[in-house]
Amino acid sequence: MKIEQIHHVAYRCKDAKETVEWYVKNLNMDFVLAIAEDHVPSTHEPDPYMHVFLDAGNGNVLAFFELPTKPEMSRDLNTPVWVQHIAFKVKDRDTLVAFKDQLEENGIPVLGVTDHSIFHSIYFFDPNGHRVELACPDPEEDALLKKLDSVKWDMLEEWSKTKRAPKHAAWLHQKELSGV
Repeated sequence: MKIEQIHHVAYRCKDAKETVEWYVKNLNMDFVLAIAEDHVPSTHEPDPYMHVFLDAGNGNVLAFFELPTKPEMSRDLNTPVWVQHIAFKVKDRDTLVAFKDQLEENGIPVLGVTDHSIFHSIYFFDPNGHRVELACPDPEEDALLKKLDSVKWDMLEEWSKTKRAPKHAAWLHQKELSGV
């Protein structure tokens, strides 16, 4: 028995229509479907909502709930903003840069391109304040992932004991830290 894939990932949004239009315009996602109810199916509590679904590629679905009767949304204030995000894969660096250009042309501030060695990313915020990452593989991704795979359990074990960053994969960002 094994999980097949993510069915969908759901976030809250401030305005369902604005959110759908933003993802369609800026990330070229297709609007898949909308469900609106006056009662929550799982809990049966009365609470109207709009639930929208966007195609994130390869059978992956990004969903949002607009909840007009709930207090204004916010994020987990005890977690740094860079931690809470959703990342989407794009084909290659040219595609990543094209998205960066398109987002900036649409007035969206973009951080990056950031080199994570195994992949390269840009970061920005959607209209709800959710951090979004677009990532493309590094040309050397397969070899780099193999190298990381060989130390993953040792790293996890050391972290579990010390709560300090193990140095098994320090090479990932060394050129960034050395200024190269």
